[in-house]
Amino acid sequence: MPGGLVALLDDVAALTKLAASSLDDVAGAAGKAGAKAAGVVIDDTAVTPRYVVGLSPERELPIIAKIARGSLKNKLLFLLPAAVGLSLLAPWAIVPILMVGGAYLCFEGTEKVVEAARGEDHGAEVVEITDPRELEDRQVAGAIRTDFILSAEIMAIALAELPEQSAVMQAAVLAAVAIAITVGVYGVVALIVKMDDVGLHLAGRPNGSAQALGRGLVRTMPILLKALSIIGTAAMIWVGGGIIVHGLEVFHLTPIPHWVHHAAEVAGHAVPVAQGAVQWIVGAIGSGIVGLIVGGVIVAALHAAKKKH
Repeated sequence: MPGGLVALLDDVAALTKLAASSLDDVAGAAGKAGAKAAGVVIDDTAVTPRYVVGLSPERELPIIAKIARGSLKNKLLFLLPAAVGLSLLAPWAIVPILMVGGAYLCFEGTEKVVEAARGEDHGAEVVEITDPRELEDRQVAGAIRTDFILSAEIMAIALAELPEQSAVMQAAVLAAVAIAITVGVYGVVALIVKMDDVGLHLAGRPNGSAQALGRGLVRTMPILLKALSIIGTAAMIWVGGGIIVHGLEVFHLTPIPHWVHHAAEVAGHAVPVAQGAVQWIVGAIGSGIVGLIVGGVIVAALHAAKKKH
């Protein structure tokens, strides 16, 4: 009996080590896969705060929680099974789907640039809704729809970065990516949208330093939100262009990818002190140019189609 117990404990210890090793593998793979989706994550974080503009302050956090739940539902219930199924049944389709999503991001970003250049403001129609519940439902639904597109790109990018693994391992890694990114994005969004309330609270404190910090936060918030809007638009174009450049490379349509990579390498060699940073920046600019061109073509085509109708 003691011998059997010792053998059982050895088996339990071995299984525990195996489980720990598997968790380490999942965490490591999730970290690498999630890092590749960083551009879309930045975009997601930058885009979301605009959906609580015009809503009462006490409803901001509950609304963000609703959007976060919708985002997690998008990722875990819809996109994760679709991604794993795609990997098993049609792995050849992952890159084309990524490129379609990248083209959509280019279109969205470029359309925002065109609207800004024309002085158009489609956010004004939101103000016309006077029923708070209707406004809240509309904003949450719009945010979750936008999140679905961005989440699809995040999951597809993460899937494309995974080595050949079992379906269970892929599902575990994608689930880890989905949860970590959702918590990270909406945690940061919650901090951003409540920063002005923190500032007002500090401004009312008797301590002079706290008051100065609070007033600074209140003054900074409109600038930060504007900057986030610009960053989000730029991230859409840059990430979308980068996905298309990578897709062209996969399909051996190399002139454009070669131009982007060559320009980045030349710039990096010209500044050896910060070679890596310069190379990355120039590569991102090159991807952004590609994204603007692709987005511009789609915007022009859609506007031309609308005029015909």
